[in-house]
Amino acid sequence: MYNFLSCEKVSVSSLNRHAVATRADVGTPKAQCLKKYFSLIFPECHVEAKVLLYDASSEEEILSGHPDFVLDCIDNIDTKVALLAACVHRGLKVLSATGAGARADPTRIRVADLKESTNDPLSRSVRHRLKKDYGIEGGIPVVFSLEKPKVKLLPFKGPSGAEENPLDYQMVPGFRVRIIPVLGSIPAIFGQVMASYVVTQLSGLNVQTEPIVNLDSDHYQVLHQRLIEHEESLYGTAAEVQVDLEEVMYVAKELWHGRSAREQSAKDVGRGMWRSVNELMLVRWDRMKPACVSNLILLKFKEADEHESRTLDDMKEKEPEFFKRVTSVLKRAELDFGL
Repeated sequence: MYNFLSCEKVSVSSLNRHAVATRADVGTPKAQCLKKYFSLIFPECHVEAKVLLYDASSEEEILSGHPDFVLDCIDNIDTKVALLAACVHRGLKVLSATGAGARADPTRIRVADLKESTNDPLSRSVRHRLKKDYGIEGGIPVVFSLEKPKVKLLPFKGPSGAEENPLDYQMVPGFRVRIIPVLGSIPAIFGQVMASYVVTQLSGLNVQTEPIVNLDSDHYQVLHQRLIEHEESLYGTAAEVQVDLEEVMYVAKELWHGRSAREQSAKDVGRGMWRSVNELMLVRWDRMKPACVSNLILLKFKEADEHESRTLDDMKEKEPEFFKRVTSVLKRAELDFGL
């Protein structure tokens, strides 16, 4: 069952980014428009369309029944923050879309925790309000773009041509009157990313998302050189280093997301993540096996020293969750490389 909820109507300006609306649908509530077309595509599905604004009075009606997933595509900050906070407090799975306006590069769209999202004014405002008003600092996945918005709103001019207050033309309290330019393909890709995320989450398929901070080739070269020097210092030779620069990139980026294996999620964001990268090195997980793609973990310098002083049996006994998580990640490398 699908629930579509919106208090807005299809407008001419939204046709460039509305997947199913046509000129004939202008003036139709968006929720009902989606229901009509979903019913044509998949008549066996059950769709409930509600022309309703989310607020404290409608929360129970909207969120009761424990939905499998809530997709937040709201662009009004007050309503967005209230909905996300309600989902967190109710223990509901939620995925939030941030600003797609004034972006043009589809390759920079990412999924990450809200606290990791950068370059997006809406994300920044949502983070601030959730922390200030509800004490929520993270734990909410968001779809956002790393690309900085390319344009800003121009001064608002009403019918007279003179600059006026946009709020005087507001049809729904708290909602926008105007928007920054939107390239229709970008919100469409946001929607496809959201759909893929929900389907894979509900099916139990583990999809590893890209790290928000990407290292450049010099960083990977440094990690490779540190590994060689560490091997020579510990074992007297680097003969068992069986990874090249491309494989170092795979291990650091794809397996460990540019952060220590001991961090399940990024503790630093923005420039803090860049600084933390400079404290990382690759070391063997199992000292009895060579330094190959399925036997390397990324650790901070102090963590690496501690790791070298312990046995795998010790870690398995004292840190079973960490042991299980690392072995699962390294198993993925074996499958990816057919080892």
